[in-house]
Amino acid sequence: MTPQRVLHLVAQMGVGGAEAVVAELAQGGSRLGWQTAVASAGGIRATRLESAGLAVNFPVSLMQRRRPSSILRAGRDLRRVLASYEPDVVVAHNVGVTALAALVGITTRGLPLVSVFHGVAERDYPFAAQVLDRGPHALVTVSSALNRQLHEAGMRRTDVRVIPNAVSVPDLPDRGRARSELGLNGDIPVALCLGRMVAQKRHDVLLRAWAQVPGDAILLLAGDGNLRDAHERLAVELGVDDRVQFLGERDDVPRLLSAADVVTLASDWEGQPIALLEAMAAGRPVVATSVGGLSEIVRSGEGTLVPPSDPWALADCLSSYLYDATQRQTRGNAARLGVLERHSPARMLDAYAEALSHATNRASEDKYLQVLRRK
Repeated sequence: MTPQRVLHLVAQMGVGGAEAVVAELAQGGSRLGWQTAVASAGGIRATRLESAGLAVNFPVSLMQRRRPSSILRAGRDLRRVLASYEPDVVVAHNVGVTALAALVGITTRGLPLVSVFHGVAERDYPFAAQVLDRGPHALVTVSSALNRQLHEAGMRRTDVRVIPNAVSVPDLPDRGRARSELGLNGDIPVALCLGRMVAQKRHDVLLRAWAQVPGDAILLLAGDGNLRDAHERLAVELGVDDRVQFLGERDDVPRLLSAADVVTLASDWEGQPIALLEAMAAGRPVVATSVGGLSEIVRSGEGTLVPPSDPWALADCLSSYLYDATQRQTRGNAARLGVLERHSPARMLDAYAEALSHATNRASEDKYLQVLRRK
């Protein structure tokens, strides 16, 4: 059975990876005849989807840990969405909203539920394994590494689908104009980090690495979060505040990629970050930590992966790329070709279409078995 009315349930629709996947599926789903709705706490991507006529948006309160009242409000909101939209299938992005779906009884209502696991901190894997083992009719992880970590944490189910994230090739503006708009000298080497300023992303490691990068290269930090003030103070302490630009949250990623020579990420854990896929699709080589699903994104010759929490290794690789234009071009071209081959939106959409159909069929079978038991 092919679903027609698809409801994506996601915490919020800002600039993160899960939100990018929702946006890509909403855009591609219209070609498959899907009617898409998004239930979330809102954000820039939700506004864009609605303005483009690609999805209807329903507000659901943002859940907060250690605040049961916020979970109850979110559950109440989701029940209203289900009654109003009457979806054929619900796609829950990540563990928290999957647990919320269970709370409101989506599967007991007979609704097919697909859960997409984008990754969590290491300490949260046992809870994630427990939630994802039981409830969803279909489970998707965005990398094989995440699937393996869930099983190591105790998950028993074997019907997991690994569907890598995908990106469209960004339309980059003129490099000279992009740099001018950012106040950058035309020839200066530039590294870019796209990511929220939270503990996971380890901007502190990146800043310590940057203190060891020679010359006048500039580091652009695009993102905001609760650690921004601490990172700004660290940049001053390290004496690199004149070579680091804190840009805050941005919605002009193509401009930033056009201005950059290399893209970097120093995270402690990742699923399959959209930011790196976008960078590679734009022909930018990547220097990142070897964690989670990153080894499935960055193949040999497309960039370099270094151990986490190692600013010295990170600094060495960044310096090598920033001051070697030939290496940047060679690796950047390979990165673009690799993303086009392995992370195309069409391939991702086909895989999700199969997952949604599988969940719909399984939910129908469950309904039939329930009728038989009652007899």
